[in-house]
Amino acid sequence: MNTLLLAADAPKSPVDDAINSWFDPIATFFGGIIFFPITLGPVSFPFVVLWLIGAALIFSVYFGFIQFRGFKVSLEVIRGKHSTKNDPGEITHFQALASALSGTVGLGNIAGVGVAIALGGPGATFWMIIAGLLGMCTKFVECTLGVKYREIDENGVVYGGPFKYLPIAFRKLSKPVASVLTGIFAVSILIFGVVGGGMFQANQTFAQVRTATGGAEGFLGGALASLIFGIIFAVLVGLVILGGIRSIAHVTDKLVPAMGIFYVISCLLVLTINFAQIPQAFGEIFQGAFAPQGIAGGIVGVMVIGFQRSAFSNEAGIGSAAIAHSAVKTRRPVSEGFVALLEPFVDTVIICTMTALTIIVANQPSYTNDLGEGEIGGVALASDAFSTVAGWYPVLLAIAVALFAFSTLITWAYYGERAWAYLFGKSKGAVTVFRVLVCAFVVIGCIASFSKIVEFADAALFLCAFINILGLYMLMPVVKKEMKKYLADRKAGTLMDPDTKDAVPVEEMV
Repeated sequence: MNTLLLAADAPKSPVDDAINSWFDPIATFFGGIIFFPITLGPVSFPFVVLWLIGAALIFSVYFGFIQFRGFKVSLEVIRGKHSTKNDPGEITHFQALASALSGTVGLGNIAGVGVAIALGGPGATFWMIIAGLLGMCTKFVECTLGVKYREIDENGVVYGGPFKYLPIAFRKLSKPVASVLTGIFAVSILIFGVVGGGMFQANQTFAQVRTATGGAEGFLGGALASLIFGIIFAVLVGLVILGGIRSIAHVTDKLVPAMGIFYVISCLLVLTINFAQIPQAFGEIFQGAFAPQGIAGGIVGVMVIGFQRSAFSNEAGIGSAAIAHSAVKTRRPVSEGFVALLEPFVDTVIICTMTALTIIVANQPSYTNDLGEGEIGGVALASDAFSTVAGWYPVLLAIAVALFAFSTLITWAYYGERAWAYLFGKSKGAVTVFRVLVCAFVVIGCIASFSKIVEFADAALFLCAFINILGLYMLMPVVKKEMKKYLADRKAGTLMDPDTKDAVPVEEMV
């Protein structure tokens, strides 16, 4: 996820400054509630981080660390071993995973990680990995429920995710409470989908492409460049999102693997060039995790930094990914839970860790001078590390970052569209209005930088975590029964039997 990482050279104007000044007290007040800090000794961190990591640990214990026991099952499912062409849904297991990953893998995996290890030292990488491994179970729970309670209309369009399972989870509290909480969740997803997923990603894309083409002196440095770029970019986005999740999946199932492979290869090039430094880097990571030097708060401080980066990166517990995963073709909801648990593994354990290792082994002056400060932009740290491959290589990094932002944008447009449909109806006219709105904000994002509105959208997104995880707690027995039956049927060889039923009827869940 790409939150709170505005580009240093993002275009600004007096209008930007005026709107940011007006919105500043609103964003500050709301953010102060959502990111309410708690203090452990000398360390202060947002309570939402503890809420997310605590849930990941509870789910991991409750489900017997299924993210490790079920890893082989996950690989079987994503290869289509237990699927048929007639399974209900819109997209394949692989496409669902690619679509969800496109919403999380992005600038945050580069810039956010750079800042994390600059602030917390190499040891932050260790705790980032631990948090990512725990978060795999949270994704397993929420995405299983997203499929379990989905609806498929007469046109084959799927409506699933938190908008379907939260009303059932909160039904014990009363129908009005369930409606209010689910409504707040939908509004929050909608806000971030339009602003954080639309305007902000467009802003980042233009800033990165502008930098890669010569900055203010390049052909995108002119006064009208941002407007023209924004219009072209909005048209490209519109062409993808008009087709719904099927169109998005057809793009992401090619774009995400290509981007991921390119980025990992790039990291491996840096690691190969600095091969002699790899053992020392691993030593610094483990030593820094348990005996950090010069980091405020010691072990707890570096642990919090790693946990925070992981929680903000893979979105486990937010509920957003369950929207994409709910469109999968399957008769067995928990099968997609097994696929979804791979998401934090790819996002955090692989990509974030590769970024951290690349920065550490390159050991560029920008990193060593910034260690413990976190004042230099995370993209700059990664860019300097990649420059050890070739002086021109950071240009490719900038292009990769732009593609990451584009994939994030189209996926979050779909998440926002599902929230819009929940709030305003599923009619073609209502959905079209939202898609036009997204494209308009793409153009605005390229010509303006309303940082305070983006901060407000970030807070709205993490408000979802409080609501979503509470619902997951209420329904986790349902997921456990689904899981046990699925594994038993797999062992008995009856997963493909046409008369296989889901584990628990809806009326038994409350």
